[in-house]
Amino acid sequence: MNPRPHLFGVLAGLFLAAGLAGSAAIVASTLTRLNDSNAIAVTGAARRNVRSDLIVWRANFSADAPSLLEAQQRLQADLAKVTAFLQAHGVAEIALAPVQIREITAKRPGHADDDGEPQTLTVRLGYRLTQGLEMRSGEVERVPRLAAESGALLEQGVAFVSDSFEFIYTKAGEAKVEMMAEATKDARARAEQIAAQGGRRLDGLRSAKVGVIQINPLHSSATSWDGNNDTTALDKTIIATVSASFAMK
Repeated sequence: MNPRPHLFGVLAGLFLAAGLAGSAAIVASTLTRLNDSNAIAVTGAARRNVRSDLIVWRANFSADAPSLLEAQQRLQADLAKVTAFLQAHGVAEIALAPVQIREITAKRPGHADDDGEPQTLTVRLGYRLTQGLEMRSGEVERVPRLAAESGALLEQGVAFVSDSFEFIYTKAGEAKVEMMAEATKDARARAEQIAAQGGRRLDGLRSAKVGVIQINPLHSSATSWDGNNDTTALDKTIIATVSASFAMK
C-alpha cells in the first residue's frame, strides 16, 4: 500500500487547521485591541440633494462699422435692444463688461518688390466692438429657456451670442453647518456598532476633524483633495464628512 495519499491527507488537514487557527487569531487580536483601547476613530458622512437657486448667464454681442465712432454708435443702439429684451423677460440685474475693440483687416495683393516678388498688404476695413454681459437671476429654469428665445434679437439685427451658464446654490454655507452635525451623528452610530462587537460602549466625543465639502452634479460621488464646487448642474449633491474619535467605557 502506498503511504503517500495518507500522508497528503494528514498534511492538508494540518494546513486547514493552521488556517482556521490563524483566522481565529486575527479576530481575537482585533477584539483584544478593541477591548484594550480607550478610544475608537471612525468617519461619518452626510449627503443632501439640492437645487440651485441662482443662475449666472454670460453672453455678448458685437457691432461692425468702417469707423470706430460708427461702431460705437451701433453698439449702443444694440445695447438698448438687448436691455429692453432682457427686462421684458424679467431679467433686471445686468452687468456690463469692458468693451473689446478689434480691427477688421484683410489681405490684398500689393506691388512687387525690387526682385519682382509679389507683396501682400494688410488693409484695415473697419472695427468690431464686442460688449460682454453677465445676468443674474433666481429663475434658474426659465433663464435657459430665455437664452433659446434670444433669436428674437437676431431678427432685430443684433449679433447676440449666449456664452455659458453657472448654476449656484447660495445656501451651501448653511447646509454645510447642518450636514456636519449629521455626519458627526453618523460617525457615532458607526462607532457604536463597532464597539458593540467588542462588548464595549461609547462615552464622549474626544475629537472631530471636518473633511472638505464636495458639491457635485446630482448623485455624483466625485471627490478632490480641495473639494468640488460644481456650477454646471441645476441639481446637485452635497457630501460632507467628519473624522471623529470617541472614548469608550
